[in-house]
Amino acid sequence: MEGYLVLEDGTIFRGKVIGHGSSCHGEVVFATGMTGYQEVLTDPSYCGQIVVLTYPLIGNYGFNPEDKEGDRPYAVGLVIHEACPEPSHWQAAEDLTSYLQRHRLPALQGVDTRALTRHLRNRGTMRGILACGTEDLGELKLLAPQDPPLHGERLVPAVTNTETYILPGASPPGASPRIAVYNLGVKRSILRWFRRRGCTVIVMPARSTAEDILAVKPHGVVISNGPGDPKDVPYGVQTVRDLLGRVPLLGICLGHELIALALGGDTYKLPFGHRGVNHPVKDLATGRVYITAQNHGYAVRADSLPPEVYVSHINLNDGTVEGLGHRHLPVFSVQFHPEGGPGPSDSVHILEQFLDLVAGGREVV
Repeated sequence: MEGYLVLEDGTIFRGKVIGHGSSCHGEVVFATGMTGYQEVLTDPSYCGQIVVLTYPLIGNYGFNPEDKEGDRPYAVGLVIHEACPEPSHWQAAEDLTSYLQRHRLPALQGVDTRALTRHLRNRGTMRGILACGTEDLGELKLLAPQDPPLHGERLVPAVTNTETYILPGASPPGASPRIAVYNLGVKRSILRWFRRRGCTVIVMPARSTAEDILAVKPHGVVISNGPGDPKDVPYGVQTVRDLLGRVPLLGICLGHELIALALGGDTYKLPFGHRGVNHPVKDLATGRVYITAQNHGYAVRADSLPPEVYVSHINLNDGTVEGLGHRHLPVFSVQFHPEGGPGPSDSVHILEQFLDLVAGGREVV
C-alpha cells in the first residue's frame, strides 16, 4: 500500500507502508547511526517522534529481546529507505516488518531519506503526519501544521515509572553504592551499566521530590535522559535544585539540561537536534575528542551560566555545550550518552568519574 509523510510546510514524501496501516502525528527527526534501530525505536527520548533513519538498509540483523532500551517502542512512526526482509544474526528473534506490525507502529519504506534529511537540515525539525494511501492528501496538508507541538508535560509522564523500584539483583545493603536514578525516561543501558558495576540501583518516578529521593539514602543521584523541552518539566528543575549540594549528581541529556536550569542557566531548541552515534565532542580539560551517542533537540546557552558553573565539553560540529561542571558542588553533567546503547563507549569514563565522586562523598547524605 502506498503511504505518505506530510510535513507541516506542505512537503510530501511518498513510500510504501510496511508497518501497521494506521496514521500517526509527531515531530519528524532524523538519526544518523548506521546501526541501533531497535534501540532508537525503544528509547523513551524519542517519545512522540517520527524517526527518519539515514542509513539506507534497516532490519538486516532483526530484533531481539536483549537490546531494547524501553519496554515498548516510544517513537510513533518510522521512515526508512529500504527494509531487509530476511535478517541474519544469531540473536534475531523477529524481522523488522513483523516487529512494526506487532507493535502497531506505522512505517514507510522506499522514501528518499537523504532528500528528506537535507530538507529537515535546511528547514529545521517540523511536525508531520505519516499516513497510508487511503487518506486524503489535501486534508493531510491542512492538518499537519495544526498538530500541537510536543510538550514535556505530557511526554515525561508517559515514559517514567509510577512507583519506586530497585533493579533486580541488588547487592546486600551497605555492600555497594546506592544510586538513585531520577527517571525522566531513562534508557535501560544506563541502568544496566550501574548494575553491572555492583551498584544498588533505585529508580525513582519523575514526580519524586528531593526529599523522596533522599529518603532512600542514595550515595549519588543520576538525573536521567528523557523526551521534550526541559522547561516543560518545572517540577524536575525544582527537584534538582533542592538536591544540589546534598548528594553527588550526574545529569545525562535531559538531566544535563535540568541541571543547567537549576543552576540558573537557560536552554534553547536546536534547529534539527543531534541524533546518532557519531557526534564528535571535545573535553576542554584534556583536549581529547570523543565520538559520542546523542539524542536531543535542546541545548544549554553557554553565556547564561553563572560564574561558578563551567563548560567542560563542546560539540565540534556546531560548538554547542556538551558538558557542565560546578566549581564548588559535587555535580556535573553531559549532553551526550556516555553509556552508548547504541553507539561507542569512548566516554564511559564519565560514569566511572561519577562513581569516584560518589565513593569520595558518601558522607554528603
